[in-house]
Amino acid sequence: MDGEGDGLRDYHGKRDFGRTGEPAGAAAPGEGAGPADGGAPRFVVQIHDASTLHFDFRLQVADVLKSWSVPKGPSADPRDKRLAVPTEDHPLEYEEFEGVIPAGEYGGGTVIVWDHGTYEPLSHDRRGRPVDFAESLAHGHARFRLHGAKLRGEYALTRFRGGPDGDGGDAAWLLVKTAGGGRGHGTPDPRRARSARTGRTLARVTAEDGQG
Repeated sequence: MDGEGDGLRDYHGKRDFGRTGEPAGAAAPGEGAGPADGGAPRFVVQIHDASTLHFDFRLQVADVLKSWSVPKGPSADPRDKRLAVPTEDHPLEYEEFEGVIPAGEYGGGTVIVWDHGTYEPLSHDRRGRPVDFAESLAHGHARFRLHGAKLRGEYALTRFRGGPDGDGGDAAWLLVKTAGGGRGHGTPDPRRARSARTGRTLARVTAEDGQG
């Protein structure tokens, strides 16, 4: 997927941290950037009102958040197959980011944290043995169980276009809720949705954080 093996190079290269309030990322690769207490890896879903209004779905894999842009947002209905387009890796600190990215900056617009929590990797090989989650993503299919405030149950990400070494321009995945994986909330109206961190809507964050 886009940025695979590059760490945060693509992320840093697209942003001027003198202007944007987005985190630069404090954890260095290989220096305990995973769950500090050995706990479950994290996930976050952010609503991003940029040039197009969309959801960003991010899963912690080692020391970064692997990221996909999901135009229609995750769905709790197994019949829905949501397009998920890979984007650059983000720092773990991005899980808490909520605010306004200045106009003219990459991704300029308002961001809220719609949901966050932990997830369980569920990928197995044909013999039922667990497969490393990063490896399952590289192979193009990964299963996991979300434990969020809003999203709960089993989901899968499946690549249907582009390979692991693709340039990201033509790579595409599907994000699907798998049957029997528990219940979750449906995708909300993003304009009315409230942050899982602060309870604010996009409009409220824009008004309060976009003064400068």
